[in-house]
Amino acid sequence: MPYKAGINGLGEPTLATEETPLILSKSNAAGAGLAPLFRDPTGSIPGLQAYSDALDKNPVAVKALTSLVGWLLGDLIAQVFISGGSIDCMRLATLCSFGFIFHGPSGHYFYYYLDEIIPGTDAVHVCSKVAVDQLAWCPVFMSVFFSYLGLVNGDSFATIGNKIKNDLFNACLGSWKVWPIAHLINFKFIPNKWRIPYINAVQIAFN
Repeated sequence: MPYKAGINGLGEPTLATEETPLILSKSNAAGAGLAPLFRDPTGSIPGLQAYSDALDKNPVAVKALTSLVGWLLGDLIAQVFISGGSIDCMRLATLCSFGFIFHGPSGHYFYYYLDEIIPGTDAVHVCSKVAVDQLAWCPVFMSVFFSYLGLVNGDSFATIGNKIKNDLFNACLGSWKVWPIAHLINFKFIPNKWRIPYINAVQIAFN
């Protein structure tokens, strides 16, 4: 009797006759390309599939917008619940624009490059990626961040250089308290295209 592979209610292979065609539910198909942490078989996260499709079609633009939102929420929460007082709109706009202009696009290219030179998700490769991220990328990122803030504030290059010289190491120390653990999860479990959204989620708390 002719037969073909089918899928039973538990998602496991079974035999199906020609009279019982292969049926793959829409929710399973939508989540088939996502890692387990991001699958939504019940459809309980509205817009997730549309966002995933947008990441595939326009990754740099979508990640730039994601970082804009991430930095906006992070600083807004910090200003409202930590600093108190009125909202500093200039500071908020500065951080949002940094997320859009640099954080999202640079992260897209950096993490793809990192996966190319250090492929794999075993312990050695994951720890190597964390080391590169924190020992090489973190100082570069912080230097760009200080430079951007200085330029927006109208500081001279000498002032910006002194800021980097005096504060870079402490900024990296602050990063090393949070991001190594976050990136162990990132490089082990998070698919590349979802790394900027994941980082922004952590960034909201970190900011």
